[in-house]
Amino acid sequence: MPLFDKLTAAFKSGATAQRVPISAAQAPPWAMPLGTTGPETYDYRHALSQAFERNAVAQRAVRIVTEGVASAPLLIEEPHIARLLGKGDSGGALLEMLGAHLLLHGNAYARIARDGSHRPVALYPLRPERVEVVPGDDGWPVALRYRAGAHAELLPLEDADGWPALIHWRALHPADDHYGGGCLTAAAEAVAIHNAASRWNRTLLENAARPSGALVYKADGADGAGGLTREQHQRLSDELTSAFSGAANAGRPMLLEGGLTWQSLSLSPADMDFATLKAAAARDIALAFGVPPMLLGLPGDNTYSNYREANRALWRLTLLPLLDKLLCGLANGLAPWFPDASIRVDLDRIAALSEDRERLWSQVTGADFLSEAEKRAMLGLAPRAENHTGTKEDA
Repeated sequence: MPLFDKLTAAFKSGATAQRVPISAAQAPPWAMPLGTTGPETYDYRHALSQAFERNAVAQRAVRIVTEGVASAPLLIEEPHIARLLGKGDSGGALLEMLGAHLLLHGNAYARIARDGSHRPVALYPLRPERVEVVPGDDGWPVALRYRAGAHAELLPLEDADGWPALIHWRALHPADDHYGGGCLTAAAEAVAIHNAASRWNRTLLENAARPSGALVYKADGADGAGGLTREQHQRLSDELTSAFSGAANAGRPMLLEGGLTWQSLSLSPADMDFATLKAAAARDIALAFGVPPMLLGLPGDNTYSNYREANRALWRLTLLPLLDKLLCGLANGLAPWFPDASIRVDLDRIAALSEDRERLWSQVTGADFLSEAEKRAMLGLAPRAENHTGTKEDA
């Protein structure tokens, strides 16, 4: 067998017959038109519009995560992979887009574009709500169907020679064989509550923030019979609207006629509970996206003692796991061309983790039972190489 055929066969997935069959893919809920009956009523595009475009808390939480992913310093040994990810030593716009898709939708896709020599020259992220998995006879994916308006294109996972053409990142979804679960699904209800509370507050603001008071008419006579005529009622309503309503008339004294008294009103307990409900919804949104509420400026959060601790928790619990999934997917997808390539985060250059790294360095340095090579390995440093003079240098 020729060498090229051997290499091609090595990278092809030849263990298809040994795979356990899984369920065939159904049309994802976000690909269904509104009004149709599907496994869920969740609509990704509508939820994305409500969260990212109309909710300040959700948009800020998404931006904190995606901008952190985009700005993370990377260690990339292969210059060609660095060019695929963009200029500089971070993934930049590509990782930001892929991180947003994986965070919100639960799935991220990238198409591998190659030149005439079959080497990858670019990675194109695909919008996940337009992608549908096409399964084979045993249920395992064999291709993706990408829809953009009336245009539909079938994208095979591998070309005719067995080289990968697509990379699929999938978040955990225990009840689905082909699609991952996004954070936006869990945050949709909290976003709806927060948006409803914002509309309620806006309506109150347009009506002087609350019913500030009421004009009470007490008719003359012992029995209190009688009332305002239609003309009198309309005249009082017009005067209140023109002379005493709105921000321009705030604090203006009111002159009342006989029989009229002013009774002040305040927020009811139900209104106060509504404000508390909005704050709770904002915390649920932050929790769904893995962002400490303190970083979003939400009041009443005492989980973290200070901002620095909250920022460290963001990196440890959210950003680093998301980056590890993205970078491992990139390394696996590009392994046929770069089998020994390493893509990882440079933890020593992350300011939020400086205290943790300093503590680790001190502990490793003080461990006398470890050799220099073992210490460098524990710190993630390459072993030193000896030069022609016999002294050691950093590799």
